[in-house]
Amino acid sequence: MVKSISLCAAVLLAGCTATAPQGLSPLADDRQVLNAEAAPLADMAAEAHWNDPFAPFKVVGNIYYVGTTGVSAWLITTPRGHFLLDGALPQTPPQIIANIQALGFDIRDVKYLLNSHAHFDHAGGLAALQRAAGATMVASAADRAVLESGRVGYGPTADISVPPVRVDRLVGQGDTLSLGGVTLTAHLTPGHTPGCTSWSMDVRGDDGELHHVFFHCSTTTGGQSLVPESYPGMIASYRATFAYIRNVKADIFLANHANFFNLADKRARQIAGDSDAFVSSTALADFNAQSERDFDAELARQQAAASQ
Repeated sequence: MVKSISLCAAVLLAGCTATAPQGLSPLADDRQVLNAEAAPLADMAAEAHWNDPFAPFKVVGNIYYVGTTGVSAWLITTPRGHFLLDGALPQTPPQIIANIQALGFDIRDVKYLLNSHAHFDHAGGLAALQRAAGATMVASAADRAVLESGRVGYGPTADISVPPVRVDRLVGQGDTLSLGGVTLTAHLTPGHTPGCTSWSMDVRGDDGELHHVFFHCSTTTGGQSLVPESYPGMIASYRATFAYIRNVKADIFLANHANFFNLADKRARQIAGDSDAFVSSTALADFNAQSERDFDAELARQQAAASQ
């Protein structure tokens, strides 16, 4: 595991303390953020190398990868400021901030901080990033309580606490965020969490082609209980999300874990000269279909175990 530099060092010229938007105070203080950053990785994160560094790069157009080897974070740039999607682990913000700077951008120019869902490996770093950027935190209503408490309370991560983040703006199905000529659309895709939120946008590649991008929240069970349900309506939420995504059209499928969309392989192809390494008209549908098969198998397994 690579030892990270401190958040204060990573922010560099931005300083250690950021101004909260609209004069509101963040929920986590510097002590909570720095203690979380210095804490050992959770066993599942360490074993999966989720916080190992990954060199930042441009995926297509104004979309950049600024996450780690295992957990994604996405910078979407505009002339009027930027979007940052997901904060990864509590230990990850120094890497994200350094990656943004390595690409020639500044964390202080992030205007909107977005979240796919409230699990610790995607929301753990949001409080630190909110403090560093002073950005408006955007999330779904169903995940807000978890984000603002710092604890999920169920599933394999029930005992993991992260610095709480203040949610400034709520989004629902089909709501949009626009900045600097770029518009992101929210897609509520519950199941993995009650407020799991995917995002989509259009982007032009260097060749001038228009691409439809889908940032997938997650449809994996992730070791959670389906029998009994981890939260009321969980199974129905998964079913509705699988059906919804079957009707989504996208030719660039991105996700919040690198293995979901074969990050390393696609990046290697891109470096080798394949400018369309991340372009596929079937990747999203294939992932959704496999996720549904995996879900059905896990549900059947848990039902069988419960009946014994």
